[in-house]
Amino acid sequence: MSALLPLKTLLSHPRLADGPLVVIALCAEWCGTCREFQPALERIAAAHPDMLTAWADIEDDAEIVGDIDLDSFPTLAIFRHGEPLHFGPSLPLEAVLTRLIERIVLDGGTPQHIPAEVAALGRWLAG
Repeated sequence: MSALLPLKTLLSHPRLADGPLVVIALCAEWCGTCREFQPALERIAAAHPDMLTAWADIEDDAEIVGDIDLDSFPTLAIFRHGEPLHFGPSLPLEAVLTRLIERIVLDGGTPQHIPAEVAALGRWLAG
């Protein structure tokens, strides 16, 4: 079974209520960089079973992600208890994403401007 979850399955995930770190990769099927990054994200998800990692296709999951404006792919949105801790493009490199996650786990994320659409995605996660 894949450790990388489809976005649509997050709300029904039994561990969501526990408040794990939730990492959502906002990607597109047509994006070659995203397709190349997916196996690395899969490995990161498997190595961190304490967090939930989801894949969101901005077109297939448009009813959930709404009109989030993305400058680059992949873009990551990281939440805990529905609160956004990080939002921004990421280099599609396993080591870079691993360091980002470790930093957020240690210091809780860096305060930054979070677009309203990303905050809405967090509210969706919070139920």
